[in-house]
Amino acid sequence: MQIILMEKVVNLGALGDVVKVKDGYARNFLIPHGKAKRATAANLKEFEGRRAELEKKAADIHTAAQDRAAKLEGLAITIARKAGVDGRLFGSVNNADVSEALGAQGIPVAKAEIRMPMGPVKHIGEYPLVLQLHTDVLANIVLHVAGEV
Repeated sequence: MQIILMEKVVNLGALGDVVKVKDGYARNFLIPHGKAKRATAANLKEFEGRRAELEKKAADIHTAAQDRAAKLEGLAITIARKAGVDGRLFGSVNNADVSEALGAQGIPVAKAEIRMPMGPVKHIGEYPLVLQLHTDVLANIVLHVAGEV
C-alpha cells in the first residue's frame, strides 16, 4: 500500500515521504495512529497545502523534546527495593518504576520513552538507561538500584 508519512517514522521515512508498506502495517498501525494517510491524489493535494503547518508542528515537537533531554541528560535516580543478601531483588525494577521515580522528581516521562535493552533490573547496582524522547532525541540517565531491609 502506498502511504504519505505525516511525521517521521523510524526505519521508514520522514515527513511527506510517499512509501510502500505492507497493508496490515498501514491499516493497523500507521493510519490509526495518525502517522500516515493513504497516497491518493486528494490526500497528496491536501498534504501539500498543509505541508508548512505540519513541518512547523514537527519542529516544535522536536524542540520540546530537546529541551526535555537537556533537563534529563546525566540525571541519576535511585530506586530502593527489598533484596536478598546476594544482591538479588525480590521482584524487579521496570520502566514503569523508572517513569514513576522521574515523575516524583517533577519530570514526567512516559513508560514507552524509557529504553531498557537488558530488560527489567533484577540486581542491586548502577545501570545506564536511554530515554528516547523523540525519534531523533535521546537522553542518558543513570539508575541506581539500592537494597532495603
